[in-house]
Amino acid sequence: MNNVWFITGSSRGLGRSLTKAVLANGGRVAATARQPKQLADLVAQYGPQILPLALDVTNATQITEAVVAAVGHFGRLDVVVNNAGFGITGAAEAYTEEQVRSQLETNLYAPIAVTRAVLPYLRKQRSGHILQISSIGGRVGNAGVSVYQAAKFGLGGFTEALAKEVAPLGIKVTSVEPGGFRTDWAGTSMTFAPTIADYTAVNQRADYFASGDFVAVGDPAKAAQVLLDLVGHPAPPVHLVLGSEAAAMLSKADSERKAEFEHWLPVSLSTDHAEAENFLDTPMGRLYLNNTPPGNA
Repeated sequence: MNNVWFITGSSRGLGRSLTKAVLANGGRVAATARQPKQLADLVAQYGPQILPLALDVTNATQITEAVVAAVGHFGRLDVVVNNAGFGITGAAEAYTEEQVRSQLETNLYAPIAVTRAVLPYLRKQRSGHILQISSIGGRVGNAGVSVYQAAKFGLGGFTEALAKEVAPLGIKVTSVEPGGFRTDWAGTSMTFAPTIADYTAVNQRADYFASGDFVAVGDPAKAAQVLLDLVGHPAPPVHLVLGSEAAAMLSKADSERKAEFEHWLPVSLSTDHAEAENFLDTPMGRLYLNNTPPGNA
């Protein structure tokens, strides 16, 4: 394996596990981090296989510089991993304005910005795979993590639309949606909103994370191996759920959504204009449901 990877947040958590796995399998990595000196041990071990780069993913200039440096050094990019991010817990009304902005800037705007920066290179190559490290929290909403999940739901929607956009160009895109993994997401990288006493369940979740008692079921080394295998797959999924926790949560949520949708379907259908034709027979219906561009029979 000789792919060139560009990985954000490569010094900690899943990003570090993935960086180590790629290097151990012979790949090359443009490894970005706020403090690239934290990658010194990997540089000592793997030498020219790794290019450590300073990158604050909320800094647009640094994003451009890091991508240009990676392409200039390795000559191409094959896999781009938007991994950098952090969690926050609290009631929606309790977050400070700075906390809300920080979540959206780091967990949503940043991966969009990195994706937009690398797309011209991947488009020119007519190849590449973008992995957006999202969360099961981008598919299932839970009390206490509303702003974090707002960013992840947004990232999932961006990814799904982008995958359709760039597929004709030979570029693959996958939203990776893990449950809890044994990283520091719920530990040292977790932040908290001010407490409002009325939100009992939310506060209990925050206290649990802060206590250090939470032990996730997911193994980041196994997740890294899955992602290594994924980039060699000829037809990777647009959404990839990781972990039994995430699978159970999504299965339950999908069942509840389906039941709610079917219960309210008569109301949904009642709002069409009296003169409207069947949606499936319209140009937009062909575009969305049959993948046939408007104007084509």
